[in-house]
Amino acid sequence: MIVLLVQLLVVLGLLLWADRWLHQHLQGVMLLLTGDDDIALWLYATVLLPGVALHELSHAAMARAVGVKIGRIKIFPQRSSKRTQLGFVLVQETDFFRASLIGGAPLMAGSIAVVAIGYLVFGTPEILAALSAGAWWDGLQNLAQVLQAPDVWLWVYLVFAVGNTMLPSRSDIHAWPFTVFAAVAVAAVIVVLGGTSFLLIGVGQFLTIAVRWLVLLGASVLLADLPIFATMYLLQKLLERVRDVRIEYR
Repeated sequence: MIVLLVQLLVVLGLLLWADRWLHQHLQGVMLLLTGDDDIALWLYATVLLPGVALHELSHAAMARAVGVKIGRIKIFPQRSSKRTQLGFVLVQETDFFRASLIGGAPLMAGSIAVVAIGYLVFGTPEILAALSAGAWWDGLQNLAQVLQAPDVWLWVYLVFAVGNTMLPSRSDIHAWPFTVFAAVAVAAVIVVLGGTSFLLIGVGQFLTIAVRWLVLLGASVLLADLPIFATMYLLQKLLERVRDVRIEYR
């Protein structure tokens, strides 16, 4: 379990770094290509449109499922004085528990989509098993075989678009601290009241499976990110040389 937790921390750290890197550099590349802020914003949003649509529609679907009214749904970019929104859903104010479910819906929906593509298209479990066992050559051979499929880049793009837009935004996680506190409180009550070893073993098995799924999810997204990130980096450097400008990210 310790090894799994270390893997999870590494994967989550890489995902957070990849999310920040992507949103900065994708906008930078589009600005270099067009030289216009508005056009660059729309191109940047268009690249991520499948993920943005899934993100916002999953908010709406979860809200309807838990009986919370929704208003306008927008999946196209909108720039304000403080930040840029790729999309949003107007949701009625509700209690902490339902707000947490609605806020976490994109992560759940995106996770299901990415893991399904990883299993059905890329054979991600076999590749990761080979790499984890130190059989790097076998893992790379499996990956090379997958990349020869005629429609593989469409699936890579979908994993890229969904995987890099499924993380919760600041507005999505405002109710999560309360939910985490409630879960910890319930667990503490179970322990204080003498929870059976059977229950504790069941919880441990569930957590182990959940962590493995999260590691698989993160690895699938990062594998899809690698070729696209490399292409974006090289394209940015080429455009900076051609236009004789340099973009700095803060």
